[in-house]
Amino acid sequence: MNVSLVALFATSVACDVAGQLAFKRGADRLPAVGSAGVARFALRLVGEPWLILGLLVYAVEFLVWTRILAQVPLAIAFPVASLNILGITVASHLWLGERIVPRQYAGAVLVTAGVALVASSL
Repeated sequence: MNVSLVALFATSVACDVAGQLAFKRGADRLPAVGSAGVARFALRLVGEPWLILGLLVYAVEFLVWTRILAQVPLAIAFPVASLNILGITVASHLWLGERIVPRQYAGAVLVTAGVALVASSL
């Protein structure tokens, strides 16, 4: 795998992790639909800065992902993109303070090992 492709995958995974963290932060700030009413909830949804940031980051990821797919078969690209599982697991603990149990870390490591197997065919 060449350096350019590694950089694209790293950017894609980083965007996915950042986007998910932003979506979670934004979702946590939204009122419950029942207590706010649907109209108020919808207004808060479209105006929530963290959700807007998540969408912008995902727009960048869309561009990067499209570039990756132009160079790599989907059957290889998609498993490599699954590195976001490890990234989100670690980042949700570090940035959001979520409790992650050892079994979750073990699962993320197993996914990463599978990614290494798939990526070795590039």
